[in-house]
Amino acid sequence: MRAAVYYNNRDVRVEVLPRPSIKDGEILVRIEAAGICGSDVMEWYRLKKAPLVLGHEVAGTVEEAGGAVSSFKKGDRVTVAHHVPCNTCRHCLAGNHTVCDTLRKTNFDPGGFCEYVRVPAINVDRGVFHLSESVSFEEGTFSEPLGCVLRGMRMAGMGPGKSVLVIGSGVSGLLHVKLARALGAGFIAATDINDFRLAQAKRFGADLTLKAEDDSAAAIMEASGRLSDIVFLCVAHDPAIAQAIESVERGGCVIFFAPKEPEATYPMPLFRIWQAGVTIKNTYASAPADTLTALDLISSGAVTVKDMITHRLGLDETQTGFRLVSGAGESMKVIIEPQR
Repeated sequence: MRAAVYYNNRDVRVEVLPRPSIKDGEILVRIEAAGICGSDVMEWYRLKKAPLVLGHEVAGTVEEAGGAVSSFKKGDRVTVAHHVPCNTCRHCLAGNHTVCDTLRKTNFDPGGFCEYVRVPAINVDRGVFHLSESVSFEEGTFSEPLGCVLRGMRMAGMGPGKSVLVIGSGVSGLLHVKLARALGAGFIAATDINDFRLAQAKRFGADLTLKAEDDSAAAIMEASGRLSDIVFLCVAHDPAIAQAIESVERGGCVIFFAPKEPEATYPMPLFRIWQAGVTIKNTYASAPADTLTALDLISSGAVTVKDMITHRLGLDETQTGFRLVSGAGESMKVIIEPQR
């Protein structure tokens, strides 16, 4: 089968790999659509594992079902989670599925930027979800990123009437804007360095858009009468972190959605955090329940995602896709269609 093999952001090669074979309890999925995630172009995270086939936002059809698989059959339309929890450890039982050791170790084989993936039995058991006929394959690829955003919103105590600031209006930031609006946010502000992305944030529901260098605290206070109850940090640069702490309301919450490199440090004005009673939280990945809820939001139309897709490319154009995403220009979601 053909696969786009990642060496670095400027070197993604289409190569021929063996088509995976499945065992009892496993399924083989023909990939119809796979989204390029911002994390796919984080070289500090990816280069140490290269060469490899990336792609974890996937949707497709079941090509084969192994023995003992009763929930899926050939031809079923599905989306597949690459990481799944054990559901039995103390972390899972406390609702902290994304720190589960099993979740950090599980994956499908090889990755979504290829023609077929083998889905291990544990993923089949708790990480494969049927797509309704009303949800296209490309929309199905959003179940994972929207699930991640949903988890962060729940951790932040998001609810109707909340004032929200989204720092960084890339794809994840724009999903935050869309979901905050769907969940009844009273006021939404969004920042970015890119005018194109700010225009999309406005189109998707932001009440106020600001350049990253603007005084967001003053602008939000003037526009809404108070600072932001919740700040979602979708970039991890020091000026953005400082902006988040300055812009959050007393008793509010800052969610670190985007990470720095492992050895990096974070500027933390602890007196301001202490004095204002600010809560700092971080979020990583999503649990199966988040994915199911994300699919419900998409299929019901509560959160539309198709309007975020700017590029649909064949497997041979995967390198172009990585250039678009890493360049962060006039693109949002880039979808790879391996069967083209």
